Order: sequence, then structure tokens, then C-alpha cells
Amino acid sequence: MKQIPVAILGATGSVGQRFVALLENHPWFKVVALAASDRSVGQTYSQATRWVLDVPMPPYAREMIIVPAKPETVQAQIVFSALHTEVAKELEPQFARAGAAVCSNASAFRREEDVPLLLPEVNAGHVHLVKHQRRRRGWSGCIVTNPNCTSTGLTIALKALDDEFGVKKVFAVSMQALSGAGYPGVPSLDILDNVIPFIGGEEEKVEWEPRKMLGTFRGDSIELAGIQFSAHTNRVAVIDGHTVCASVELAHPTDPQTVEAALRNFRAPESARELPSSPQPVIEVRQEADRPQPRLDRLSGKGMTTVVGRVRRDPILDLKFVVLSHNTIRGAAGASIYNAELLVSEGLV
Repeated sequence: MKQIPVAILGATGSVGQRFVALLENHPWFKVVALAASDRSVGQTYSQATRWVLDVPMPPYAREMIIVPAKPETVQAQIVFSALHTEVAKELEPQFARAGAAVCSNASAFRREEDVPLLLPEVNAGHVHLVKHQRRRRGWSGCIVTNPNCTSTGLTIALKALDDEFGVKKVFAVSMQALSGAGYPGVPSLDILDNVIPFIGGEEEKVEWEPRKMLGTFRGDSIELAGIQFSAHTNRVAVIDGHTVCASVELAHPTDPQTVEAALRNFRAPESARELPSSPQPVIEVRQEADRPQPRLDRLSGKGMTTVVGRVRRDPILDLKFVVLSHNTIRGAAGASIYNAELLVSEGLV
């Protein structure tokens, strides 16, 4: 397979850096352009970037020259967007109009009726909504989004439960890593010796986004799943890995052992099982009383696997458990790359 030229918008930021790292030696994609803000344009990537990841900067990127984030200067079939929401609102449609498939980590278009909100393990079939999007907007390209990093692991676990037992209500409390705030992120004097019980806009995303991903594809729209959500979101002093404690009411209650088996046996739709970024396994179930833990479990499946533990009965609802997902890999850059692979495999790029 000839490699597809791809570009990264917002390449110098923390999520942009994840894109750069994850795309090194990708079997399908070749990075041909790195774009960032005007203050970085014209510099080499190594000059413009304060590298914050715990893996080395890939050699291929070091001497690449940063270009403006404009369709005329970024010649690529697929564009990965790590842009801030307000910038994404303006720039992403320009790239889609110019013929690029935009795989976005930004929240700007997640609520649009004709834009897929994708987790290939959960709703791979929703990718075909881009056909309606192209007809409606007159684009030759498209915009496909991945969800909020906290919604990701929770929704994957809920999909396994919803398929087997039906999910009616979800109460969720998040403990979200610092990397989710980008760089430089939360000031040290705010987060050290502390928990911050508010992250702007997060609770609304966690309460709405899973309903779209677990919803029903109607060809030109998504019918939201009829699940009730209540969420508390908190920032904690962890570098990577979002933890969610969830309590769930099931349509058909069952015992924890049966639930663990359903989680362990969950498989992605056939179209999403054998892509380069497909998580192996989709869900890892931990038996230990004190797992999952971010430091120990966030890199399961190269950071793409969702880890679930502490599955037990809930005295108010039916079931409670803990979910861990790597927020900048499965919940951000890795998610967009997985979505791009699905677009290619489905003949939409």
C-alpha cells in the first residue's frame, strides 16, 4: 500500500506532539507537513517545540519546517487537527472544502448532526455519515471527530454493557490527568496538594457525547441513545490517564462475574478490528482490588486499550466499576489516527 500523505495542525502543542510520535513509522500514513501558529512558522519543528512527552522526538520531524495552517500550504489527503476549538471552527471547514479528510480532536463540530463522533470499537458504522455531510455541505473532503478524552474509555465500557444488558442510567465521577489541560496546563500551586472539582465544559461533554456514540445511525443523522447521565469531573495530580468511577443501572441486571465476562469478550465491529491502531484487546479487565491505576495501566495495548476493574454490585443502581483510559493516546491523538484508518478502510479517503 502506498503511504497516504498526512499533515498535523497544531503540531507543537501537547496533543500535536502525540500525533507526531504516534505517526512515526505508521504503515499507512506519511507526515508531509507540520503546521502551527504564526509565531512558529518558518522554524524547524525542534526549534519551535518544547517537547513534553516521555518518548524522544522522532527524527523525521526534527528538521521539518513549520508551515502556516492553511489549505494552500498544507498539501495532504488527511489532516489531523490538534487545534483549539475556536481556531478549529474557522480552519477545519476550509480544509474539508479543499478536499482533505479532517480527523479532529477538537470539540468544535462534535454536536453537528452531519459530523460523525467516532470510536471505531463502538460505532464504526457512523463513519458513513460523511457521505451525507459531503452532499449537504458540497465538500469533497470531510470532518470526523473523536470524543472528549473522558468520554472515551467510559463509552467503550458502556457499549459492551449496553449490547449485553441494556444501559438506562449512568452516574460518573472523573479524575482527570494534567495532560488533558494541555501545556503549560494547570499551575503547580493550584494542583499540588489539591483536587480541582471543576473543568469547564467537561461535565456537559461527558453527559452528552456518549449518547451520540451509542445512538442509532439513520443514514443522514444519529438518533441519541436514551440513556440518562450525571457526571462530576475533577482535575488531579496525575500526568497521563483519566480514571472514571461509574455506577450504572441496567435494563437487565446481572451479577458482576457475568459483566466481567461481557467486558472481556467485547470485540470491535469487524471493520475496525484489524486496523494498525486497533486496540488489542479492546477492554482489559483487572481482577486486583486496587486496579486499574494510571501509572500501572495507562499504556495497556500501547495506550489504546480501555482498562476496567473493581466490577461490583451497586447498592443504589445495579453495578459499579472503575475505567482507565490514556487520555492523550486513546482519548486524543491515537483516537484521530484510528478514525483516519477507518476512513481509509471504508473507501472514504
